[in-house]
Amino acid sequence: MTLDEFYMQRCLQLARNGLRNARPNPMVGAVIVADRIIGEGYHVRCGQGHAEVNAFASVRPEDEHLLPQATIYVSLEPCSHYGKTPPCADLIIRKGVKRVVVGCIDEFAEVQGRGIQKLRDEGIEVTVGVLEEECKALNRRFFTFHRLARPYIILKWAQTANGFIDNHGEAMAISTPFTKMLSHKLRAEEDAILIGRVTDEREHPQLTVREWYGDHPKRLVIDRHHPLNIESLHAHGIQSLIVEGGAKTLQSFLDDDLWDEIRVETAPFTITGGTHAPMIPANVSVVSVDQFDGNAIQVFRRC
Repeated sequence: MTLDEFYMQRCLQLARNGLRNARPNPMVGAVIVADRIIGEGYHVRCGQGHAEVNAFASVRPEDEHLLPQATIYVSLEPCSHYGKTPPCADLIIRKGVKRVVVGCIDEFAEVQGRGIQKLRDEGIEVTVGVLEEECKALNRRFFTFHRLARPYIILKWAQTANGFIDNHGEAMAISTPFTKMLSHKLRAEEDAILIGRVTDEREHPQLTVREWYGDHPKRLVIDRHHPLNIESLHAHGIQSLIVEGGAKTLQSFLDDDLWDEIRVETAPFTITGGTHAPMIPANVSVVSVDQFDGNAIQVFRRC
């Protein structure tokens, strides 16, 4: 690991602290280094100071003289426009740091390289693309929302070891108490959750985060008379969507190629029959495989 990668890794650690409250803004971390870390920060809450602002604010008065020799590491390109806060690129220029290291370019239309160009126009050395894939993955919901004008879509189901999601048409417990808690944690991290009418009428799921802490996702129920309106979700600022419906609902998203991530929980037991789980598409990469209480949770994303 290079020194730039080491400090960018710290930016990512800091950025993740904004998971709940930075939305709908991206999660961003910043670290200021002058032989040692003299300041760091992250975007805590939408409408408040960005990561760079908080990093500079954390620099002790006795370390201010080090800024002209310092490098600032930022997981996402500094903004160059006036939004709820002034441009961070302007702040970096005023502070006089000599070098900026950026994890990835901001795909938001108001930025898209303009922040980097503004810094370079002022003679500041800018390095771009350090741990780029990790930085992009951190804000995959934000990027998908702005690039594709739709939410980041997570398909999620639980199945038996032989691939059934129910027991001859009847609902059954597949998740353990711990993996159920993890499902509620996921709900707290996403904007909306969707099921089909049959699942709603048969199981009456609450779709809340009662086993975790946080806001409940917006609850959506669809059927053939009330199909999903992707444009409407985008217009309402929904950046991420969990689909927890039955096999037909899940398969409809797969058929329409409307998905970004698939999460499958597999229990160690088998049953004699039921509704088959959807098939995992071919164009996926395995992000993680974890074991909890005997159940395996696999996460797939598009290649």
